[in-house]
Amino acid sequence: MAQPRFGGFDGAEIAVVEIGPESANARPIILLHGLFSSGEMNWRRYGAAAEIAGAGYRVIMPDFRAHGHSAAPHDAAAYPPDVLAMDIEALIAQLGLTDFDIAGYSMGARTLVRLLARGLRPGKAIISGMGLEGLIGGTQRADFFKQVVRQPDGWLGGSPEAFAAAFMKQNKVDTTAVGLLLDTFVSTPIEMLRGIETRCLVLCGVDDKDNGSAPALAMELPNAALVEIAGNHMSAVTKPDFGTAIAAWLGHPL
Repeated sequence: MAQPRFGGFDGAEIAVVEIGPESANARPIILLHGLFSSGEMNWRRYGAAAEIAGAGYRVIMPDFRAHGHSAAPHDAAAYPPDVLAMDIEALIAQLGLTDFDIAGYSMGARTLVRLLARGLRPGKAIISGMGLEGLIGGTQRADFFKQVVRQPDGWLGGSPEAFAAAFMKQNKVDTTAVGLLLDTFVSTPIEMLRGIETRCLVLCGVDDKDNGSAPALAMELPNAALVEIAGNHMSAVTKPDFGTAIAAWLGHPL
């Protein structure tokens, strides 16, 4: 398992883990994780990355800035709008990737869509843990998490805020850096979604409504399939069906 570091758009260190075949012919896929998480938490811990690598893919998992083992600068200048998309564009350039697939979960899915909106043209894209409202109203979702970052304690037990705060604490999130990051979220107009030609899989837990409606998102994308698996926003990504569904869909010819 290689763990090189790359530079984001401004040179900030971005930690990356790769797994999969050593063959130069293995097709690359980039996996983007969610907020308060990491490549380890979203993609490796519950087996999804191994499932995809087992299907013959070179699996590339960066930690976003302010997450995991990547840099977490406290300078506001390090967080322009769309910074996460800008970092992944820089990573793709440094890796020399020209023909690859890409997947994202939750914030990673939002970043993936921003990349598509900015002109990225992967072979296939997997948008997981995401619904229509979470993309066209991405700044509203950021406002929810800003409240949690500002007030990590005192939420009603069992509330969405309490769950988010617990996850944030579990992963020892740098709240100053993530607070700056949340100001960089950009909504994607529905007209832009309707113009995305990349073949997409919309993959979501059947009980996951955190980011709106996954079926509605699949209906708006012109070249998308929808797969729903068991679970909600926190649990679906931990299910064996999550990695299996991605590996199976990737195996379908373009």
